[in-house]
Amino acid sequence: MNKAELINKISDDTGITKTQANAAIDSFTDAVSKTLKSGGKVTLVGFGTFTLSKRKARKGRNPKTGEEISIKARKVARFKAGKELAAKL
Repeated sequence: MNKAELINKISDDTGITKTQANAAIDSFTDAVSKTLKSGGKVTLVGFGTFTLSKRKARKGRNPKTGEEISIKARKVARFKAGKELAAKL
């Protein structure tokens, strides 16, 4: 499911316009991004938790040449499914 399909689904299920559904999705993603960037976490009980994780710098290999390269440390977003979501899958 892509963003347009999600907008259509939310619009159909709730009776709001597609513009309002798009604004709601944009607001949600913006809020999650800002919270993670500031070091916080977002927990939706029953659905899951978004957290920020740090990856250490490490050595890797260029698959084309086999040459060793260094991969910089970085922060990544993680999602852990809640019990109710996991049970539905």
